[in-house]
Amino acid sequence: MALRNIITEGDPVLRKTCRPMGEVTDRTRMILDDMVDTMRDADGVGLAAPQVGIMRRMFVAEPAPDELYYFVDPEIIAQEGEEEGDEGCLSVPDMVGKVVRPTKITIRGLDREGELKEYTFEGFHARVMCHEYDHLDGILYIDKAEKVFRVDPDAEQDQQEDA
Repeated sequence: MALRNIITEGDPVLRKTCRPMGEVTDRTRMILDDMVDTMRDADGVGLAAPQVGIMRRMFVAEPAPDELYYFVDPEIIAQEGEEEGDEGCLSVPDMVGKVVRPTKITIRGLDREGELKEYTFEGFHARVMCHEYDHLDGILYIDKAEKVFRVDPDAEQDQQEDA
């Protein structure tokens, strides 16, 4: 698989609405696989197509180890509750913000094989799916965040080295 370049805030591509895919093809699967490799290489838990310059409605998410999800033409069909939590983004490096998201969502879309799937997620998993879904409509978490602050990317590494 190939690693793709992650587009960062300031690039107008991130502010555009993506077009539907309609179907899953071999090329779609190749792009999804590249997105998984790119997400993992960047230590992310989700990556949407516009973040790699592809203006199509699809994203990948891995909110926990061994829980990989592919969504093509996703649609959030239900949501309930709300909770505030910290979010970061591969397209907004070294920043974290407090964002209110639904506590629980149900999302439906095509998987990597083109099969229609429906999942219900809660907590962090729901947050990840909502975050990636927003990318498909040109929305970044910083647009919804109450507070955004810079984090030191070396601090975590320093803490690990001190342990």
